[in-house]
Amino acid sequence: MFNVTKRSFIGLMAGVSMTLLTSGAMADDGDIVIGGSLPLTGVFAFAGVAIEAGMQDYISIVNEAGGIDGRKVRLAYEDTGYKVDQSVAVFNKLTSQEDIHLYYGDSTGFAKTIAPELARKQSMIMGGASFASELNDPEAFPYTFMAGPDYSEMFSILLEYIAKEKPGAKIVLVNSDSEFGRDPIEPARAKAAELGLNIVEEIITPPGSVDVSTEVLKLRRAQPDYTLFHGYILAPLPEFMTQAKELGLTTKFMGTFWSMDSSIWASSGDVADGFMGVMPYRYYYDDAADAPMLDRIRAMRPEYQATGYMQGFVTAMLMVEASKRVIEAGDELNGATLKTALNTIKDFDTGGVIGVPISIPGNSIPVGRVYQYDSSAQKMLPVSDWISLQE
Repeated sequence: MFNVTKRSFIGLMAGVSMTLLTSGAMADDGDIVIGGSLPLTGVFAFAGVAIEAGMQDYISIVNEAGGIDGRKVRLAYEDTGYKVDQSVAVFNKLTSQEDIHLYYGDSTGFAKTIAPELARKQSMIMGGASFASELNDPEAFPYTFMAGPDYSEMFSILLEYIAKEKPGAKIVLVNSDSEFGRDPIEPARAKAAELGLNIVEEIITPPGSVDVSTEVLKLRRAQPDYTLFHGYILAPLPEFMTQAKELGLTTKFMGTFWSMDSSIWASSGDVADGFMGVMPYRYYYDDAADAPMLDRIRAMRPEYQATGYMQGFVTAMLMVEASKRVIEAGDELNGATLKTALNTIKDFDTGGVIGVPISIPGNSIPVGRVYQYDSSAQKMLPVSDWISLQE
């Protein structure tokens, strides 16, 4: 049995404390690592590749400017194939190998699955590809955020635009038969009633390429002013629009974020002309005097970058900003401090990637703009001012 005197015990504890302080300081001096479960293959690869490029580019900008308080930022990620079990495996692997306080998830399914682990660890915050309304709940998902409006907020932005353009308009909702697709239906009903708009039909289809002739006949009977799609990337939207126009319908078609990349409509020809939707960011090619960050992006990437790039870019920007605020305050990087710092973001300038200063009161940024596709230019062009649901 050891015989430790009071004096030697005090000396021993002082040494242990110094060791802990030194090792803590060493840990705090290392890279700031953003972990990532990214879908670089599979059905969502088009988005995953763009997201990774956007995150890497913003990280490069930060590191070229000296990092965060001298610490470099680094992205550690692996491919998930857009599969929840693989995303979880990547998360477990990366968090066991790296000191990670920031994480990017590839899907709603992964975000919901990993949420209990985030709550247990209390060491990080997580952004990602999902804009699911369910995740926009700081009580249920305290360590989650999204770099834009949730899907219900996207519909609200579209409905506010419609209410201004055509008060009392008739609307049809067309949603895929999936959790993703059904997400904003109920909130849309409430918002439409609030704005005096009339939802005259709700259509549910299987996701992907399907025969929509029966559904188009429902549109013909309803004669809506606007038809709002959600829960699809592209198919079956072009077929819907083709058949509707063949029947002489004049309804205006609208979509949400993942259907709004101009490049996915390029092969649809004139049928896509006039398609509208909500976008939280400016497009790569937007010409705006108050968007110096777009100039920077175009200098780094002379070729067109898809909307997923902007989403990844802004997500990394917000992660860095939250980390910067925690470090400047002298606090430890963990889930609570990072989320608190994120929620202090008010009237923040993204360099024009988002066209108005942004605030993050909860888990989302409830701001967007309505764009319309010009098939001759193969571009989405703005048709509204920036619409904020915080005002």
